[in-house]
Amino acid sequence: MPISMSCFCLPKARPKAKQEQSFILASETSFTVNEVEALMNLFKKLSSAIIDDGFIHKEEFQLALFRNSSRQDLFADRVFDMFDIKRNGVIDFGEFVRSLSIFHPNASEEKKIEFAFRLFDLRKTGFIEHYELKEMVLATLTDSDVTLPDDVIESIVEKTMKEVDLKGDGKIDGEEWREYVAKNPSLLKIMTLPYLKDITLAFPSFILHTEVED
Repeated sequence: MPISMSCFCLPKARPKAKQEQSFILASETSFTVNEVEALMNLFKKLSSAIIDDGFIHKEEFQLALFRNSSRQDLFADRVFDMFDIKRNGVIDFGEFVRSLSIFHPNASEEKKIEFAFRLFDLRKTGFIEHYELKEMVLATLTDSDVTLPDDVIESIVEKTMKEVDLKGDGKIDGEEWREYVAKNPSLLKIMTLPYLKDITLAFPSFILHTEVED
């Protein structure tokens, strides 16, 4: 008798736990409950691309985000590391939603500025240095399908460094970065993914049976 009761109870516990997780993630991010549930569909697609174990691995992450540029692999690794909050080499659903929330159109500018700074701080020193700034410029040009000679790129990097490095110590700190972004808000364009606002339309099948109203 106890065995049969447990068999009937287990299926009911799972949806409740899933719904509770959706509420928690919605309360901690820029997503609504329905958007969190829709994101599960996207997460399942990404996490099963190579290894179907319920986690997004680095290879799957690179395949999804940077499939057409070897230069951007450097940034794919950096973004993956930042999504991997637990530092265990994989991204679970909670980490995926919390990190992706920063790219939501409704996320605060402060969070976007901070994330962008950490993204370009490739060596994790707390500063953006000349080499890292050059990688940022190269990534931006690649994304725009623009090719320039190396000496021109170097000139752009030098000019940018002088403009941003107000303290003249050869590196860009968080305060200098904020001031620079305030003058050049277009730098944060890469930090916003407009489709996240319509994620329930992109992945509607997962939320057709939800009873939650946002």
